[in-house]
Amino acid sequence: MTGALDGILVADFSRVLAGPYATMLLADLGADVVKVEQPGSGDATRGWGPPYDADGTATYYLAVNRNKRSVALDLAEPDDRAVARELVRRADVVVQNFRPGTMERYGLGPADVLTANPRAVYCSITGFGTGAGADRPGYDLLAQAVGGLMSVTGARPGEPVKAGVAVVDVITGLHATIGILAALRHRDTTGVGQHVEVNLLSSVLSALVNQASGYVAAGVVPGILGNAHPSVVPYELLPTADRPLVVAVGTDAQFTALCRVLGVPALAEDPRYRRNADRVRHREPLIRALAGRTAAWHADDLAGALTAAGVPCGPVNDLAAAVDLATDLGLTPVVEIDSPGRPRPARQVANPITLSGTPASYHRPPPDLGEHTAQVRAWLATGAQDAPSPEEQQ
Repeated sequence: MTGALDGILVADFSRVLAGPYATMLLADLGADVVKVEQPGSGDATRGWGPPYDADGTATYYLAVNRNKRSVALDLAEPDDRAVARELVRRADVVVQNFRPGTMERYGLGPADVLTANPRAVYCSITGFGTGAGADRPGYDLLAQAVGGLMSVTGARPGEPVKAGVAVVDVITGLHATIGILAALRHRDTTGVGQHVEVNLLSSVLSALVNQASGYVAAGVVPGILGNAHPSVVPYELLPTADRPLVVAVGTDAQFTALCRVLGVPALAEDPRYRRNADRVRHREPLIRALAGRTAAWHADDLAGALTAAGVPCGPVNDLAAAVDLATDLGLTPVVEIDSPGRPRPARQVANPITLSGTPASYHRPPPDLGEHTAQVRAWLATGAQDAPSPEEQQ
């Protein structure tokens, strides 16, 4: 079965997370992604462990590099640089997340590539843009801090914490993917490529959605509310007899149902709590009243009763339980990728996008460093514009 992006060649000069996540999504959807890495060391995440899989490979690297071919090129060496320039001359998409100015020094900046290959879509991923913030290093933790995310995340005021995953990198990778696909659509219509730019700071500000809107539209600077929501109540953790349970009550009808299950229907008629805006104003006494009732239940029993009543809720799962839940719901969260010559399949988290006609495919595990260097060099040395077919690439 063909993928939605079959025939799209991606020259991937990105490392670590935001760029590799974007290019893996493109590869899952059929693009031929050639990952260019420094000989001897490769992507830094190859060494970011533990944990490691059964073959001793860092699972961080494995998370975002399937379906790619790895080519080891030292851009400081003229011969390798010439190979890289030939690769981008043939590519539909070029992705890089070096510090601004680095690719230009090698003759691989956006102006260089778009001059040699006007149909290319060139995507630059930076930490803080290419202007006054060009010299700032782009790390997810920094972006969470200076971008405001940590100011609204934590157990209590004055104790900001980061998210448990590099969420700004992931969001920036998604923005890069969207920008690339939009630019490809424009290229296919006009024949002209363009430069796509995304950065961590702009991405985190966009991802702060209602919190950011509250500031720019109403001048409200939000703070830390722990697990509570600034505009919806109750929308947080509540205690039970054995473990915490999240309730996400988004409507007045759901609040009425919650109160009925807990045996306190009068709360839903109390003028302090009848409407969501009232509940936000009287958050603390309401949560105390609800917690006094939920604490008498076991989490699974309460979750079952609330779900049956139409109240969104769920326990706080660890990753093992989360994967089990997705499996139980028929979502197929884990895929296995076989590869000739490898002792066991690579287990991967599945692509979350379902396409009825051109679904994601999993045809190549994350590559060893330089695994495809000879193959790609041989192809670039020929006059053929099109890359070898997936079958020929194996």
